[in-house]
Amino acid sequence: MKAVVIRETGGTEKLLLEEVPIPKVGCGEVLIRLHYAAMNRRDIFVRMGLYPGVKFPSIPGADGAGEVVSVGEGVKGLGKGSNVLINPALNWGDNPRFTGKEFSILGVPTDGTHAQYVKVPAENVVKKPAFLSWEEGAALPLAGLTAYRALFTRGALREGETVVIPGIGGGVATFLLQMAVAVGAKVYVTSSDEKKIEQAVKLGAKGGVNYRTPDWGKELKEMTGGVDISIDTIGGDTFNQLIHLARPGSRIVTFGATTGPVPNLIMPIVFLKQLDILGTTMGTPEEFQGLIDFYEKHSIHPIVDTIFPLEQIQVAHHYMEQGNQFGKIVLKIPQ
Repeated sequence: MKAVVIRETGGTEKLLLEEVPIPKVGCGEVLIRLHYAAMNRRDIFVRMGLYPGVKFPSIPGADGAGEVVSVGEGVKGLGKGSNVLINPALNWGDNPRFTGKEFSILGVPTDGTHAQYVKVPAENVVKKPAFLSWEEGAALPLAGLTAYRALFTRGALREGETVVIPGIGGGVATFLLQMAVAVGAKVYVTSSDEKKIEQAVKLGAKGGVNYRTPDWGKELKEMTGGVDISIDTIGGDTFNQLIHLARPGSRIVTFGATTGPVPNLIMPIVFLKQLDILGTTMGTPEEFQGLIDFYEKHSIHPIVDTIFPLEQIQVAHHYMEQGNQFGKIVLKIPQ
């Protein structure tokens, strides 16, 4: 089969399209012939050797949608020819509050979805909702699951609350926007790109500010009147702005820090406002099913920005590094 293989850290030239053996399924596993896969920022970190547990050679990719072609012993409910999506959160563990010691994400160190075939545990496979296209199905899992847990399990979002999503445009941010709007929240966004703010408003956001402008935090405070829940993936100075935006008793959910540590955190603001600061990552199997049910109930279609053929994987990585997308970057797998 054709697969993207990374043999050492480096630039996009380290993404090699090679012929490798088709995986053989074991007990409790299924083999999926992929139609589409999706990209995540994590794939870039893996290529650069900046992700925990990186081992080479490696086939990257966490997200995928395809057709079951064979099943291992003990697999029930998934027959040959089933159209499926993959839950990339492997071995969550026994406690729904946090991951266990065996937890990992498909793609590292387990070979992932940027290939024609992938094998995964049957418990990590769900049937693809018929209303989703193949590319939409591939786009949903990792980023959608992360957003679902952040909003509803950790953030306990309720109808009518005010939500801020910094850095709109990336995959998780667009899923956060779709889900928050669907439950009747008042959503505001930030971006350095006015067109992305405009796109967010078309999808139901109440407004947004350009974080390149001076005093954007004050501008957003005037616009919102205060925030009930912020979902942060940026860290750095942005996190301090979110603390100032927060209403007393409100929540900040965090699962990323793309700009680095938070400088000069003013702790008295945190405790005098009685703020809840909540960490999260990925989600449980039950939350993954909840995500699928949510999108089906509300007839929401994931936003796909661009589709690249797998053969253009180097171009796709370069495009993601530029940060100009709005929604998910998807890979079409050769059949």
